[in-house]
Amino acid sequence: MDLLSAAILLIIIMDPLGNIPIFHSLLSPYPRARRLALIGRELLIAYLVLLAFLFGGDLVMRHLGLEQPALGVAGGVVLFIIALRMVFPEQAGVERHELDEEPFIVPLAIPMIAGPSAIAAVLLLVSREPEQIWTWLAALSMAWSASAAILLASGLLMEKIGPHALRALVRLTGMLLIMMAVQMLMDSLAVFVRGLLEA
Repeated sequence: MDLLSAAILLIIIMDPLGNIPIFHSLLSPYPRARRLALIGRELLIAYLVLLAFLFGGDLVMRHLGLEQPALGVAGGVVLFIIALRMVFPEQAGVERHELDEEPFIVPLAIPMIAGPSAIAAVLLLVSREPEQIWTWLAALSMAWSASAAILLASGLLMEKIGPHALRALVRLTGMLLIMMAVQMLMDSLAVFVRGLLEA
């Protein structure tokens, strides 16, 4: 996987378009300036969390005794489930109640941006090709920058394209993510089977 492919994968996994309605519903009670400040803070926290897994993920995997095929299969399964929810969103729980206090870290930074699938993808990239860590850093930074731009402009996007067009875009990215999840599963299972045959 090259820089552009990794960046696109991470952008789709972070799903900034799908997160717009959630950010909008949680932050709509606040003035525009405060809303932008909160989004910026949560984006920064999410970036730092993903950076921690990018540079410390290999150590965590070794400590837990995890190997790349297991991580690939787990990541593929998580991605597939998330993609199915993007394509077939649940109707229950659409209405969200206002929070008594400002959201901090949970749920906006984690898990909406730096969720399990994003963390698994970062760990997978590093475990497959650790020598390209600076490429993965660039890909993560590109994906985060694109997600930040979309989420910071979420108010304008909601006004311009409307909720129906936004849902259509989310389902389209969900279809792309399903294909990527299946490919990740197939690649990881192939590595696992090859290891069994060579043993």
